[in-house]
Amino acid sequence: MDYHSENGGLGLTTDQTEKVLQFQDLTGIEDITICRDVLQRHQWNLEVAVQEQLNIREGRPSVYASESRPPVIVNDLLGQLIYFAPPADGSGSGIRRFFKAFVGFMWNVCYNTLVTVLHITKRLLGLEYRPRTDPLQEVLEFVQVYEEKYGQDHPVFYQGTFSQVLNDAKRELRKTLNDPEVVRYINNNFLFWACSTKSEEGRNTTNALRAGYPPYVAILVLKANRMTIVGRLQGFSDASLFLQRMRTVVSEFEINLVSARADRFEQSINRSIRQHQDEAFLESLRADQEKERLREEKKRAEEEERKRLEIEAKEEEERREALQREKIESVDKVPPEPDVGHPDAVHVVFKLPSGSRLERRFLKSHSLEHVFYFVFCHPNSPDYFEITTNFPKRVLNCRPGNERDRVLTLEQAGLKNREVLFINDLDA
Repeated sequence: MDYHSENGGLGLTTDQTEKVLQFQDLTGIEDITICRDVLQRHQWNLEVAVQEQLNIREGRPSVYASESRPPVIVNDLLGQLIYFAPPADGSGSGIRRFFKAFVGFMWNVCYNTLVTVLHITKRLLGLEYRPRTDPLQEVLEFVQVYEEKYGQDHPVFYQGTFSQVLNDAKRELRKTLNDPEVVRYINNNFLFWACSTKSEEGRNTTNALRAGYPPYVAILVLKANRMTIVGRLQGFSDASLFLQRMRTVVSEFEINLVSARADRFEQSINRSIRQHQDEAFLESLRADQEKERLREEKKRAEEEERKRLEIEAKEEEERREALQREKIESVDKVPPEPDVGHPDAVHVVFKLPSGSRLERRFLKSHSLEHVFYFVFCHPNSPDYFEITTNFPKRVLNCRPGNERDRVLTLEQAGLKNREVLFINDLDA
């Protein structure tokens, strides 16, 4: 991979660096490492990453949110920063506090026991559990009531269920919430979710977080790949104190986010390396398969050529055997040689392509076909040939083309007394 050193030590290619800068310009996020992590989470798809950030700013669930069961929440009190502000009416201290805590504890025990018994009973009876309310609608109703009561100057409420906000976070109250600095800090660092404790979604969330009396703020962070409560802010507090406490929690546990981002970046690099290795392996595999295919084609072509040559050789052998039989059978077609002193005898000298000479006497009344068979039966004669005169040169038609053709005699062909004829190999 082509890494460059002039990208803040982030180990990015030129194309990835350009996408990080474009993402930073479009979203206004100043921290370049956050921009890099968001783009990595979206496989460097700039359009999808920007759209998700816009959704988060508007409080809409991102593409990672789902309606499935929320991730397991680690609620380790020993590892949490807990801030408690007693109620202004004095109910958070003394006998009233003890009485309220006791009543709340008993209520939670009874409520949880009753709900558990109902769920077990419905499961045993095979009845499908259908919630009577819509969790998302309850959240939206709470946001509407809050804005009607306290105004619209508040952090962007996450407009989804508690399951959705946990899944999104894992990928990544009066005047206090109306304070501009608080609003700005929360919008820049958190996914902010809220719901009324009077709704079913709110009660379920309260039980999951083991929250006390409202208002209650729990800060969760991805720690050891699990959503973990790292801070609790319970009770009313002014904007400066609220902001100070949140910053303390962030500074204390920000290392977990840094570690998670580093792990995610390392996983992204490993995936990229594995992808390149897989691509190289597949390319090598395709090359080997192509070589094997060409080798098989060559082998098949050689086999076909061998079979073709064998067939041709066999056909040639059969043709030669047939010619030999024909030559043997053609011996009877040659008439007896006349005497030297016969008055109609014609002495013919044949010059073969090999340079050898044949001599034979024929009668003038003999057919040129007899001359052909004499030469054809000789062992040194070509298989396919023609007979021509010396001068003037002409080809003698020694065999009829069809049954109606008539072959001339030696006398009709103009052959007298002594003649020299040339045998021309037609296969040469």
